[in-house]
Amino acid sequence: MTNQMPGMGRNPRTTPRIPRGEIVQTFETYEDAQQAVDVLARSDFPVNQLAIIGSDLKTVENVTGKLSYGRAALAGAFSGAWMGLFFGLLLVIFSPNATSFGFVAAAILIGAGFGMLFGIVSYTITRRRRDFTSTMQVVATSYSILADPEVANRARNIIAPDATWGQAQAPHPSDPPAPHPSDPPPAL
Repeated sequence: MTNQMPGMGRNPRTTPRIPRGEIVQTFETYEDAQQAVDVLARSDFPVNQLAIIGSDLKTVENVTGKLSYGRAALAGAFSGAWMGLFFGLLLVIFSPNATSFGFVAAAILIGAGFGMLFGIVSYTITRRRRDFTSTMQVVATSYSILADPEVANRARNIIAPDATWGQAQAPHPSDPPAPHPSDPPPAL
């Protein structure tokens, strides 16, 4: 499980800091680094002495489409409907008089209407400056596994580049048994 909250690392009461230690191995993708840590965990390695560090961060913005009045109105309606649902449910929970499905439906419709109006107005204001939709994310160029110095060599030996952990390996005791080749495929 990944914990993305700042300050919630090894000791949640301390301020966030960059972990110190020795680099065990560097990977091109985060998934490869996670797989290596998973291999260490399966080898009963003390994974609480590890950290995955992303280096050379880059911002990647993927353009998803052209923005228009229709898209702005639709996006505003969806976000407004969610807000209306939230407030409608809050009022139903905390108000003894508003306890019907019709009340929640009305709150959703009112929220969608206001959201649509807000979406169109905000698109009108920003038109010609940004006529596209996009998603943005931060990606690292490489990911290094850091280990405390007293366990770094052990970690290197387990995930050595010539090790077979990326290939077929002996099953871990907690893995379910593999099907035998002569067994019929499971019925759907």
